[in-house]
Amino acid sequence: MANDTSTSLSRDRLNPVVFHGSVAGILVFLVLTMLFTEQAGAFFDAGLAWVSKTFGWYYMLAIVAYLVFVVLIGMSRYGSVRLGPDHSRPEFSLLSWSAMLFAAGIGIDLLFFSVAEPVAHYLAPPDLTPESQAAMRNAVVQTYLHWGLSGWGLYVLMGMALAYFSYRHRLPLAIRSALYPLLGKRIHGPIGNAVDITAVISTVFGIATSLGIGVMQLNYGLNYMFDVPESLTVQVILIVLVVVLATISVVTGVEKGIRRLSEFNMLLALALMLFVLFSGDTLMLLDKVVNNAGDYLSGFVAASFNTYSFDGEGAQEWKMWWTIFFWGWWIAWTPFVGLFLARISRGRTIRQFVTGALFIPLAFMMVWMSIFGNSGIDLVANQGVAELGEQALNTPQTTLYTLLEYYPFVSITAAVVTVLGIVFFITSADSGALVLANFTSIIRDVNHDAPVKLRIFWSAIIGLITIALLMAGGLAALQSAVVITALPFSVVIFAIMVGMVKALKLEGSKADARRMIAGGAPGGDWKERLDRALDTSNRAGAAATIEHSIRPAMTQFAQELESRGQTANVTEEHIEGESLPNLMLQVDFGDTTSFVYQVRPHRMRTPNFIPADDDFYVRLDVFLAEGGQDKDLNGYTRGQVIGDLVCEYERHLHFLTLAGHQHAMPGTIGEPPEDSQQA
Repeated sequence: MANDTSTSLSRDRLNPVVFHGSVAGILVFLVLTMLFTEQAGAFFDAGLAWVSKTFGWYYMLAIVAYLVFVVLIGMSRYGSVRLGPDHSRPEFSLLSWSAMLFAAGIGIDLLFFSVAEPVAHYLAPPDLTPESQAAMRNAVVQTYLHWGLSGWGLYVLMGMALAYFSYRHRLPLAIRSALYPLLGKRIHGPIGNAVDITAVISTVFGIATSLGIGVMQLNYGLNYMFDVPESLTVQVILIVLVVVLATISVVTGVEKGIRRLSEFNMLLALALMLFVLFSGDTLMLLDKVVNNAGDYLSGFVAASFNTYSFDGEGAQEWKMWWTIFFWGWWIAWTPFVGLFLARISRGRTIRQFVTGALFIPLAFMMVWMSIFGNSGIDLVANQGVAELGEQALNTPQTTLYTLLEYYPFVSITAAVVTVLGIVFFITSADSGALVLANFTSIIRDVNHDAPVKLRIFWSAIIGLITIALLMAGGLAALQSAVVITALPFSVVIFAIMVGMVKALKLEGSKADARRMIAGGAPGGDWKERLDRALDTSNRAGAAATIEHSIRPAMTQFAQELESRGQTANVTEEHIEGESLPNLMLQVDFGDTTSFVYQVRPHRMRTPNFIPADDDFYVRLDVFLAEGGQDKDLNGYTRGQVIGDLVCEYERHLHFLTLAGHQHAMPGTIGEPPEDSQQA
């Protein structure tokens, strides 16, 4: 029965199944690792060896498939689809967005590996003569493979899927939402809960790996500058201190704490990179940046499929500790970074998102790794600094500080590296806590974040997991754990790809339906239409239109549909601080896409080219499930509103016909029913 009800915004709350399931799994790990440290370390090593030997080929193929998928989607007709309603626009500037991409997606690991990895590949390559010209040329290129397009393809895939399903279709900002085209409403049941629990556990280990690596470098930096001893005790204290700072940052939210810290660190990292560039052999370094980029791009396909199957046991072991570790690490970080990228990318088109998130970090990474990597290789190969080579192979956290000793103002640059490490540490921890809190919450509005208490809780959990992994064997345990936990989630990513294809096909069908069914502004006397075009109604005028035209038109239309056997419902939502209600007509079609026609009042400043008595006026904007339509109903008669309703309804029915009654996306704006959320 069509009805006229009033609803209010419900509060965000904990998702008990996902939260308790994730915490239980993490607690079991913490207890076993801390009580049986030696056995845990042996287990991680054996697990890494088994995964690498059994699934190494699968990791290599999967990473390529993820990247090809996002590139094809970005280049396709669906690239113009917005990650949000059609009327939405980006929340953050390109600079702020780029800084947060960089800080969340790479962070402190770039400091840890920027010198150590290229030098290690020069001294101990998998398939070349060590310390040869060929090894020197390939060292940075091999590093590019581990830090370049392949890994960022994963982040882009997950961020694109989460932003699309959450901001465009109002599903929860959770991994399960990307499986809606495959599972339908079952995403709110046990399968969806299992997917989110897997994502949470994978995310925790991925973040803990980065923080463990970061705290090792931070500890060395403090030892270098202030003689603070390098020990597990000091590292535990540092983790606690940084987690406290990260908690303060995450409480302030994305717009303030995380964004400002990211922008600060981006500028500081850029300054350090330029200092090394201009203090060293600038022309040589620039030549090598270009040479490395060309080698990487020209050999990308071959390198992406190179499993070293013809190069003996040594190369296989190298692949396990380097390439397979990195692919597992990227996969483990994918839920975390993907959700964070979705959170900061609302309003961008898929093409803008794919292009920016793939190539902005890639460009910076390539320049950064080439400048620092080639500077380190030059010290080892041409200046006889054997100490740096030994550190790259045995204590990689020390290499960046050793490199800076051969440049002016080392006391200043060492302090800069330490500050960068601290802030990168904080931005990884705070954005991770924010994402984990969102994963384990039921959030009424996808534009909001989880409650503060939950963010604080996850900050603490991240710290505990990092401590446990360090106790179980340091870097080796961190590497092993992340590869093992990433394996099951890699399968979920393939399911998300299938769901994304199905959803975008339906998106295309909806666009085709709008083009094929003609329609526009309701007819009428041309003078009346001109009056509407120049109308700048005040709140009283808008209220009159709602009362005498929109509300009765929606009710009459819903009643007519009910009489024809349709399920139609009219609701009103009162937003705090706004006296005029949002009105919504929804027509349900079972498991396929609902028809949604919503009218929302918006207070706007009166244009200066239109004479008016007030500085502000009220628009009554029309929103469909896919977003705003740039249509103001002020001044419409009841008949004209019904005419517009019929036009949009015809388009929706034609869309359902084109879609072939596939498992379409939900048309509702809001959260699923209470009982389905608790399933």
